Amino acid sequence: MKVGIMGGTFDPIHNGHLVTAEAVRDSLSLDEVLFIPSARPPHKRDREIISTEHRLAMTILATCFNKHFRVSTIEINRQGYSYAVDTLDTLKNDYEVGTEFYFILGADAALELSTWHNAQELIGKCQFVVATREGTEFNIETVENDFKIKGHIKKIDTPKIEISSTEIRNKVANGRSIRYLVPDSVESYIKKEKLYSKENESYD
Repeated sequence: MKVGIMGGTFDPIHNGHLVTAEAVRDSLSLDEVLFIPSARPPHKRDREIISTEHRLAMTILATCFNKHFRVSTIEINRQGYSYAVDTLDTLKNDYEVGTEFYFILGADAALELSTWHNAQELIGKCQFVVATREGTEFNIETVENDFKIKGHIKKIDTPKIEISSTEIRNKVANGRSIRYLVPDSVESYIKKEKLYSKENESYD
């Protein structure tokens, strides 16, 4: 079995996440892509993050219509900071022996792999898949040499979609439209729960 791992804060999840996950799944013939909302991402300690309850609900709403997408709560259940090496260890215990894992990440994150918690332990636990936008230059050898992971990293060109969670939060806070940036179900949830609006301070 071949399983993709799409981790993130998902604050909120948006169409860019979904398009990237599907492009990688199709390119590598993955059996499924596992979306894993983080509990407390160590690289985002400098800003408030909406509650795990809301982020999980939006992730489920965004992915439920794709039979190849699943949502996991392993990092939310674990609490504390979310480290990839711990997540991989848990998944290897949960899946059958021989399952191949493909950790999906963007080019910016790939360039920082060597700084990740217990980074070298990740080697051999999974394949890294760097999802780059079409037409974007990315030197895979730079990452391989820096992180010493030659043979454990792939580059997949994905459709160029300029969407960010920061942009969506700012638009909502300023009363602007986020239609077509997120799935309709996520947009409705954000409006219903009044997320990211200046009057709502429901954060972890």
